[in-house]
Amino acid sequence: MSGTFVGMPAFPVAAREAVGDRTLRGNLRHATRTIRDKRARAVAELDDWAALREAGKQIKDHTLRHLDRYLVQVEEAVTAAGGTVHWAADADEANEIVARLVEETGEREVVKVKSMATQEIALNEALEARGIHAYETDLAELIVQLGKDRPSHILVPAIHRNRGEIRDVFRSEMSEWGRPAPENLTDTPAELAEAARLHLREKFLRARVGISGANFVVAETGTLVVVESEGNGRMCLTLPETLISVVGIEKIVPTWRDLEVFLQTLPRSSTAERMNPYTSMWTGTTDEDGPGTFHLVLLDNGRTDTLADEVGRQALRCIRCSACLNVCPVYERAGGHAYGSVYPGPIGAILSPQLRGTGSEIDASLPYASSLCGACYEVCPVAIDIPEVLVHLRERVVQGGPAVRHGNRVVLKPAKGHAAERAAMRAAQWAFTHPGALRAGQRLASRTRRLHPRTLPGPGRAWSGSRDLPAVPAEPFRDWWQRTRGGKGGAK
Repeated sequence: MSGTFVGMPAFPVAAREAVGDRTLRGNLRHATRTIRDKRARAVAELDDWAALREAGKQIKDHTLRHLDRYLVQVEEAVTAAGGTVHWAADADEANEIVARLVEETGEREVVKVKSMATQEIALNEALEARGIHAYETDLAELIVQLGKDRPSHILVPAIHRNRGEIRDVFRSEMSEWGRPAPENLTDTPAELAEAARLHLREKFLRARVGISGANFVVAETGTLVVVESEGNGRMCLTLPETLISVVGIEKIVPTWRDLEVFLQTLPRSSTAERMNPYTSMWTGTTDEDGPGTFHLVLLDNGRTDTLADEVGRQALRCIRCSACLNVCPVYERAGGHAYGSVYPGPIGAILSPQLRGTGSEIDASLPYASSLCGACYEVCPVAIDIPEVLVHLRERVVQGGPAVRHGNRVVLKPAKGHAAERAAMRAAQWAFTHPGALRAGQRLASRTRRLHPRTLPGPGRAWSGSRDLPAVPAEPFRDWWQRTRGGKGGAK
């Protein structure tokens, strides 16, 4: 998987710098708290939310177990409806397919719907290298592109920007990309939106090629679904003569009945709306209605490797709602750029290391970008147990072990810099399997508790430097239980 932000350090280093940016922290605090409060109210309207959540989980798990069958069904349905299906094993293959398809049209410009998959494979950069200009049309993605920036949130890629910063970007950069910003542009939302609308309208009317992703693909009919709030996606999906959709293979749902579940849970979890303002669906091609040529690029790029992991595969349930980001205390303070991936926040901390592997410094650090508080699991509309996967990936980083990379079973070596943690875990394992030694150690710790330091020495300073060491009780639990008969009083 490509898409690592070039030059990004490990998460702790990047996060330390981000936490020192007061403007960034203020922007994130205001935005995430507003979104999560609205989401809580929207979810509370449904008495059957827990049942919908469980249904979404079951649908996704069923689809992933039978993905081979549903992928073939999608190909057959799309082809029968007049589309063409392409298979891409990795980012390079996907970028080559898309670039070739654009070049075959003779066009040098494309308009794009917001798409995490195309960001994941760095499609814009690949097209630019071939002399093809890709224009983002989602408002937040437009802000990021004009500002030569990087997305920092799944739903709101420019969440780290405030209105004044957006106004300055529009004033200074719009003229280089097309229609300039109006003179005397202010930072009021209405004026900023109007400036973006005027800038994009000429691109919509001129473009002959559109590129999209998809939120869902319905296997039984080969129908692709995009949900959005602005209408830019509808313009990209209907006006161009050629439409190319790059979609991760995990986005499939078997039937329209299954789709109905997610059309209830996704908008409430993402934008806190009962339904999306624009839900666009298309099936192949139709004469004199929409693009005359449709290509679907089904992207693997590490997904089958992730599917082979019995614990980690649940990350592929993700419907990209971003609810986990908005409740995460780590994301709220560090922002999305610190994660070094187009998938920030808790879901990025488990998805990126599986798609890309844990070989790089930043990917080895992502499973630690969490307090394990569990808030992400509580809000996930498909019940991904993110803390469970984080602990699982931490074990992989520290201990190494069997995994699947590029379709091959391999044995990963432990990551560098975790020798002390590895030794501590082995010592704990030995102690827990020797009850006598554990009992003696507990009693010794209790009797010497007044002598314990407040901070850990050596490598442990990194842990105790930002938190207090837990106080050791006056007596071990075993001794208390024997003395009180489990709190009932009296000696045994």
